[in-house]
Amino acid sequence: MTLKYDISKLLEEKAPLIDRAIEKYIPKKFTEDSILFKVNPPRFSYNLEAINKAVADPIWEFLERGGKRWRPFLFLLICEALGKNPEDFIDYAIIPEVVHNGTLMIDDVEDASELRRGKPCTYKIYGLDIAINAGNTMYYLPLLPLMVNKDKISPEKLARLYEIYVQEMINLSLGQAMDIAWHKGLANADSLSEEDYLQMCAYKTGTLARMAAKMAAVLADAEDELVERIGLFAESIGVAFQIRDDILDLVGEEFAQKKGGLGQDITEGKRTLIVIHTLRVASPDDRRRLIEILKMHSPDQKVRDEAISIIKKYGSIEYARNFARKIIEESWNNVKKLLPDSEAKEKLNAFAQFLIERNI
Repeated sequence: MTLKYDISKLLEEKAPLIDRAIEKYIPKKFTEDSILFKVNPPRFSYNLEAINKAVADPIWEFLERGGKRWRPFLFLLICEALGKNPEDFIDYAIIPEVVHNGTLMIDDVEDASELRRGKPCTYKIYGLDIAINAGNTMYYLPLLPLMVNKDKISPEKLARLYEIYVQEMINLSLGQAMDIAWHKGLANADSLSEEDYLQMCAYKTGTLARMAAKMAAVLADAEDELVERIGLFAESIGVAFQIRDDILDLVGEEFAQKKGGLGQDITEGKRTLIVIHTLRVASPDDRRRLIEILKMHSPDQKVRDEAISIIKKYGSIEYARNFARKIIEESWNNVKKLLPDSEAKEKLNAFAQFLIERNI
């Protein structure tokens, strides 16, 4: 019998634990006693005011806006499903989460976005220079737990963890490059295949979920095959999560309100799975008009609504919804037989289902 879990409630319960772990390594106010300076002491002076104003303040202003914290939750679930006590691994679970928030800060600059989580983007508050630097700093500060605990982790395991981190950070940049090139018209975005989109997602959104899963599996002493399989399962979660985001951008009123209205992806000219499907099946006139709107990058809600109407006409939203469900089901079938039966295993499955059915 399949157990039922309130994943939303579980995420809410874990979020404060994750935030406390983040604050342990990235304090709201750096002092001379901060872990950072024990690992990497300054040679001449601390200059705490500059670091707090330009690093701690923008980072925590952003983190305190919320977020689902689902990547560290996935990290801890995998540790538990592999028979470990998840509380022993909370410090390492912050790695993909802090990196993720750093990417959002940078994405907002690259996309010239106005709002993030219902508030002005970081660069709107602090300026481009501070936002870019703070976002980049968030790529590296969460590695402090590995540096602090290097004597508690075998050299082989530590090397594997750093290798996973570097691989996935490269993938992240490749995915962002593809996304930017398509919506800026630097590459032929009007003839993209579903495989092109899936590869971009596997690089961009799948990568931090895969990083979380593979790091968790390595720390939990999993065999190499299981590390790879569970990484692919997590990647599919990330891809499905992105597809769900793409859907909510077009039909999720509450979700879209925090970003400035329905159809922000239309304004940015993004080639989502939904758009790719529409362009493939639409009439020549509708296809031409949708491409025209995507290239306009118009913030006009009427223009965005016209594009959404064309997309709905061809059932592309439902197509994407079913696509997300299918990739989760297939990837779970590939990994479930490798995990011992447990409550954590059931939670892991329920968690994947939650991410593709959520409304915000």
